[in-house]
Amino acid sequence: MTAVAAEPTDPDSPVGRADPADPTGRPRATGRGRLVLARLLAARGAVAGAVLILLLFALAFGGPYLTPWDYAAPDFSALHQPPSAEHWFGTNGVGQDVFAQTVRGLQKSLIIGLLVALFSTVLASVVGACAGYFGGWADRALMFLVDLLLVFPSFLIITIVSSRLKSAGWIAFVLLLALFNWMITARVVRSMTLSLREREFVRAARFMGVRPLRIISRHILPNVASFLIIDATIAVGGAVMSETALSYFGFGVKAPDVSLGTLLAAGTSEAPVFPWMFYFAAGLLVLFVLAVNLVGDGLRDALDPTAGGAPRRSRRSPRSRRSWRKQK
Repeated sequence: MTAVAAEPTDPDSPVGRADPADPTGRPRATGRGRLVLARLLAARGAVAGAVLILLLFALAFGGPYLTPWDYAAPDFSALHQPPSAEHWFGTNGVGQDVFAQTVRGLQKSLIIGLLVALFSTVLASVVGACAGYFGGWADRALMFLVDLLLVFPSFLIITIVSSRLKSAGWIAFVLLLALFNWMITARVVRSMTLSLREREFVRAARFMGVRPLRIISRHILPNVASFLIIDATIAVGGAVMSETALSYFGFGVKAPDVSLGTLLAAGTSEAPVFPWMFYFAAGLLVLFVLAVNLVGDGLRDALDPTAGGAPRRSRRSPRSRRSWRKQK
């Protein structure tokens, strides 16, 4: 009689691994979350990106409390002043403090990027998992909707619709960006679901009479969570870039509010003469996108189930090096 090992459905289930710190040499249970954290801490790029993201969030949400100036309040006695002790990033043509405007724009861009990534990832996971699990007409209908949205020129549609939704504010802009930012992810989730629905633990749940939506939420989505986390992390940077591009052309955040895109648009023409009006906002945008990409690469490697444990440097003893040279 052969024993069949049950496949774990919980992504945080402990897996026996040999611990070099254990003097007995016996394997000790190590959770998957602890293993992923060890891999992340071993990746210097991911750690640097995470620290940079935390600093940028601290600057965006704590920066307005560091300066006495409001981002919309003008100082007519200081027009086009360079950075100084009074105005850290200088002032613009109407005397508004560039530091206050930059941290306000960074805050607005980060909020939009996070909301777009959240909404698009949730929508992609639900549509992709339902299409892959149910199949049949549901799969054909949902994938037809995905293909239809992929054909539409999203940038052009957002520019046309956002100009007619000025009264709705930036929330409508977030929903428009999320509406055209989930289709590729939904296709990947569908393909992963097609493979997962034939696994033993999904079949067992189905034979036990578990409802389909419960199977999707308890068995399918947890097994594609690694991909969704990586995709959502990278989607934040893409959403910030999309918001910046649309706001740069006047179709995103509207005055009197500001974002990184509106600041770049306002400072482009004056950058050769007054560089502080452009390069501070541009530098923060580049730093954030770079940090998000570093964290995304680190998460991809850390959540890869085929990768080994946390990398450790192996040291050879002098005797083993001498024996290796003799063999050579």
